Amino acid sequence: MIWYNVRMFNTRDTLKINAKGHLEIGGADCVDLAAEFGTPLYVFDEAYIRQMMRIYRDTIAEEYDGNGLVLYASKAFSCTAVYAIARQENIGVDVVSGGELYTAMRAGFPSEKITMHGNNKLPHEIAEALDCGVGMIVVDAYSEVDLIEAEAEKRGIVQNVLIRINPGVEAHTHAYVQTATPDSKFGFSVASGAAEAITKYALSKPHLRLRGYHCHIGSQIFEKQSFVLAVEKNLAFMAEMKKNLGFEADSLNMGGGFGIWYAEGDAKIGVAGYADYLRALLSTVREGCKKYGLRLPFVYLEPGRSIVGEAGITLYTVGAIREIPGIRKYVAVDGGMFDNPRYALYQSRYTAILANRAAEEPSELVSIAGKCCESGDLIGVDFNLPKAATGDILAVFSTGAYNYSMASNYNRNLIPPAVLVNGGKAEYIVMPQTYEDLVRNDAVPERLK
Repeated sequence: MIWYNVRMFNTRDTLKINAKGHLEIGGADCVDLAAEFGTPLYVFDEAYIRQMMRIYRDTIAEEYDGNGLVLYASKAFSCTAVYAIARQENIGVDVVSGGELYTAMRAGFPSEKITMHGNNKLPHEIAEALDCGVGMIVVDAYSEVDLIEAEAEKRGIVQNVLIRINPGVEAHTHAYVQTATPDSKFGFSVASGAAEAITKYALSKPHLRLRGYHCHIGSQIFEKQSFVLAVEKNLAFMAEMKKNLGFEADSLNMGGGFGIWYAEGDAKIGVAGYADYLRALLSTVREGCKKYGLRLPFVYLEPGRSIVGEAGITLYTVGAIREIPGIRKYVAVDGGMFDNPRYALYQSRYTAILANRAAEEPSELVSIAGKCCESGDLIGVDFNLPKAATGDILAVFSTGAYNYSMASNYNRNLIPPAVLVNGGKAEYIVMPQTYEDLVRNDAVPERLK
C-alpha cells in the first residue's frame, strides 16, 4: 500500500493521503468519518495535542530545571476531554470564565494547576474561583483586587495573584488580536506608571499574595523577537519594583500567542520549532535576572492555538455551486460562520482540499461559502481545488483553535459535534446538538399562549 505525505499542507506527520486517494487524520479516513458522524464535523488528532503539550512541558523541565508550569489556554478549545488530556499530561490550564472553570472542574482537573484569567471578571466568577481553590488569579482591574480581597477575607484565605501588565510591545499580527498596544483594553501600562500604582495597591491587601506579573502581547505571532522583547520589558519592570517598592516577584507568566500554519505564506514551525521559541524565552529570563540581580522566577507559559490549532480539521459536504462568469465561483458547504467565524472577524486564511479526492491536482480557484444568510458568510476566498461537485467532502485544515470555541447557533443552525481520533479510531468529545437543544431554554409567557 502506498502512502502519500501531505506535509505540503501542514506540519505534522499524521495527515496522509491513502491508497484510495482519501485524506486521513490520525489513521482515520476522513470520508469514513463524514459517513459515520455526518458533516459539518470537527476532528481532532489526539496524538498531536499530546505531542504539543509534552514539548512545552519537557522543554521547561530540561531547560529551566522544571521551575515552571505550562498552562493550556483553554479559550482556544474547551471541553471536558481536552482538560482530561491536559490532566494526564501533567500540565496546567488557563481559564477565562466561570464556564471554562466549571468545565475544567467537571473534568476532574486539579484546581491548584488552574489560573483564572480574563478581563472584567464577574463577582460570581471570582467567588467560584476561590471556592474551587484555583492556584492563581490574574488581576486586570482595581475592582478585581477589591473583589478578591473581600471574597478571600470572607473565606479566611490568602489568594495568590499576578498583575497583568502592558509593556507596550506591538506584535505583527491582526489588530484585533494585538493585546499589548498602548490603547489595549488589557493590562496596566508600564510606561504610564499604572503598573506600579496597581502593584502598590495590591501589596496593601492582606488577603492577596502578589506573586508577580503576567504579560500577553497577542495571538498568531511568528516573530520570536516580539516575545523576547516582552520578557525583557517584564524583567526590567520587575527590577524597578524591587528598587522602588522593595517587592521582588517570584513568578512570571510569559503569556502565549505563538503562531501556527494556516495557509501559504505562514511559517511552518513544526513541533521542535515551538521548543526553540520557549528556549529563547527561558534564556532571556536567565540573562535578564542575571543583569538585574533578580532571583529566577517560577515561569508560566500559556500556549493554546499552537497546541490544538493544527491538531484540528473541519469536514464539510459540498452543496450548491454558483459561478458568476468573469467574477467568482462559489462552492457552498453545509457549515459556515456559525462553526467558523474567523473569516468574518479577521479575514483569516485557510487551506482546504477535497478529502474524497485528495490526490487530485487542483484546477480552479473558488470561494468557499457558508449556508448563513449573510453575504460575508465565507470560510475564505481563492482556494485552489479540483473541480468540486455536490457531495464532495471538503477538509479545511488548522481549525482546532477558535472555531468550536467561537461557534454559535446563528440562523438556528446546529453547532457541529467534535470527535477525537487516536490510532484510527474516532470517538465523540462533543456530542451532536439537536433541534430540541435549540429550544430547550426558550420560554413563552403565559399571555402569548
